[in-house]
This record gives sequence, structure tokens and C-alpha cells, in this order.
Amino acid sequence: MARVMIVDDSPTDVQNLKSILLKAGHQVIEATSGQDALERVKSEKPDVVIMDVVMPGVNGFQATRTLSKDPGTAHIPVIVVSSKNQETDRVWALRQGAREYLVKPVKESDLLAKIKTVLGA
Repeated sequence: MARVMIVDDSPTDVQNLKSILLKAGHQVIEATSGQDALERVKSEKPDVVIMDVVMPGVNGFQATRTLSKDPGTAHIPVIVVSSKNQETDRVWALRQGAREYLVKPVKESDLLAKIKTVLGA
């Protein structure tokens, strides 16, 4: 299965996402901030990144933009998972380079389907 990096500053949200992913057989890597993710994506080489938006320091939009513009990480799909549920947030995330956008709380089936889609499986 896939190596999935969860980027979220909420331990509760990380645990919820992690349980869904582990149950589906994925490997999980955790990052607690956008900055942490930017530093670890190159060394950890996840197959996909699940990115929160609202985080201190480097937010999810900024981290997604940085990853999508860097030739070394641009091939790694980012799925934004956020409590921000406005259409403008979804559009902005996609403009920053995200491949998919889900609103919290995510349904297990939706998350797994989006991962499958972005990995072309």
C-alpha cells in the first residue's frame, strides 16, 4: 500500500486519519506543521500527503504551494483535508497545487477513494 504523510497540528485529527489509513493497510508518517512537512517530505518520500490548512507558522496552502513548485517534490500528490468548507478555499487549495480537497470530518470511504484517485490506482 501507500506511504502517506499526515500533516496536521491537531492530535485528534491525526489519530482519526491515522486509524483510517492503517486499517486500509497504508504506512503512516506524521508531521505536526507545514514547516515540519517541508523538511521531512524529501527524506521520507511519501507517496501522498494529507495536508491540513490551519496550522501555526507555515499553513497548509503555503506548504502545498512549496511542495508543488519544487521539482523534487512536485510529483507527490497533496490532498488538502480542512475544516474550511467554502468553495473559495477548495479552489485556492487546487490553485496551490493540491490534487484533491476534503472537508473535515472526512468519511473513511471518501478519503480512501481520493488516495486511490491521486495515486492512479
